[in-house]
Amino acid sequence: MIERFYLKEYLSFKEVAIEPKNGLVVFTGPSGSGKSILMNSILSSFGLASCEAALCEASVAWELDAQEHGIEEDDVYIFKHLKKEKSRYFINNQNISKKSLSLLASNYLKHLSLRDFSDFENENLLLILDSRIQKHSPEITKLLSEHRDVFLEHKKVKKELFIIEEEQKRVTELKEFAAFEIQKIRDVNPKVSEDEELLEIKKELSKKEKVLESITRANAIFEYEHSVVGTLELLGMDSSSFNDAMNELRAVMESAQERFEMLEDVDVEEVLNRLEVLSELKRRYGSIEDALKYKEQKIKELEKYENIEITKGDLELQEASLAKKVKEFSQKLTQLRHAEIGLFERDLNRYLNELYLRDAKVEIVRKELDVFGADEIVLKLHGTDLQKISTGEFNRLRLGVLALKSECMNKEGGVLMLDEIDANLSGEESMSVAKVLRGLSKHFQIFVISHQPQLTSMGNQHFLVYKKEGLSYVKELNLDERAEEVARIISGERITDEAKGFAKELLYLCQGENI
Repeated sequence: MIERFYLKEYLSFKEVAIEPKNGLVVFTGPSGSGKSILMNSILSSFGLASCEAALCEASVAWELDAQEHGIEEDDVYIFKHLKKEKSRYFINNQNISKKSLSLLASNYLKHLSLRDFSDFENENLLLILDSRIQKHSPEITKLLSEHRDVFLEHKKVKKELFIIEEEQKRVTELKEFAAFEIQKIRDVNPKVSEDEELLEIKKELSKKEKVLESITRANAIFEYEHSVVGTLELLGMDSSSFNDAMNELRAVMESAQERFEMLEDVDVEEVLNRLEVLSELKRRYGSIEDALKYKEQKIKELEKYENIEITKGDLELQEASLAKKVKEFSQKLTQLRHAEIGLFERDLNRYLNELYLRDAKVEIVRKELDVFGADEIVLKLHGTDLQKISTGEFNRLRLGVLALKSECMNKEGGVLMLDEIDANLSGEESMSVAKVLRGLSKHFQIFVISHQPQLTSMGNQHFLVYKKEGLSYVKELNLDERAEEVARIISGERITDEAKGFAKELLYLCQGENI
């Protein structure tokens, strides 16, 4: 429920703070006092409407999956729309996009004054029907779960089978392509790091002549080695360090000589050609390692193509088995639903009669299988499609569906917001709407704007929206003040004694029933 709402600087409102209670919350007031503006600002705090208020802030006690939405978990969540240079939206002071905020809030709040068909979507109507069935046939819960699991598995297998069948149509081409790609890499037969080794050989070949000439000249140093040793001995100095250095130098020279002599048989053209082939391979696949991985991938694909008939056969058997199960589950669901749909229609029409609406016709027709089965609920009001009925009839029909849904609810259903749902209704019609709303208020917190005494008197809480010196204010009314406001609604600004008497009688009657 919405526990508190705060509004600052919006049109004729300077500042408003209200603390709505659970149940049916009624807003009344003279025309132009700002009731719809206030309702719009409440919706704006949840990203479900736009307004130019400096601040719209609503504190709610909803069981949100905080982790899923990336917000900190708390007992109370504060939804906020802040308008300065631009609009910004928050939950518990964490910035959030308007789209994300509205998607989250729409799971807990419905604005029934909009011509929204979501309550008549097949999924929602089936949910109501199946909830009713569950009361006397608990096995439907397991049946729905099994049907969903098998349907999704069947859908997955069908997709795999379709891919196999598409591949089979061009399997010869695919096999030839895979074999061609494998052979192309096999012909090159690359080795990991081979290109690096060849580049090193190329580098050494390019300087071979210069290095060998230099080694020949440098070897002249060894002709003087004996003389240097003799001189050091005559000077009485130790020649071991010199000998070690000369031996190390000799080993370096001999090693270089041997390495370059080994390159005598290397064909430079072959090295260059091999590097060019490897370079083309790398250009095509990215690296030698990637080329080898691609070859292994194609080898596996070739094996799959060669075994495609076996794989297809296995999938066909699996698909047929799952299709049979899905059909069996959906048929059981259909049987249970057909047995209940007459009672569904009867109880819905009971609410519609209370709302002074014509009877609805509800039937089940077959549709394409999905996770909910093969049933579609078609609802018409006295044979008229819902798109063609009046807005007043549409909204009252929604109330009837919600009332039917509430019979199977075991937890709070969130918030319903209605704007003048009883407009242009007779006294009896208005009272019928009020009674249905009072019943719904056991499961929903309901905000409603009303200009009729019947619905106004039925509220659990009553706020008056009024203007004074050009500014709008909101005040919660006590019982005596409510009687005065109901009398105003009945007789206008000039309140008669008869209106006061009728208002008190109506208010005490409704509140007495409420208690």
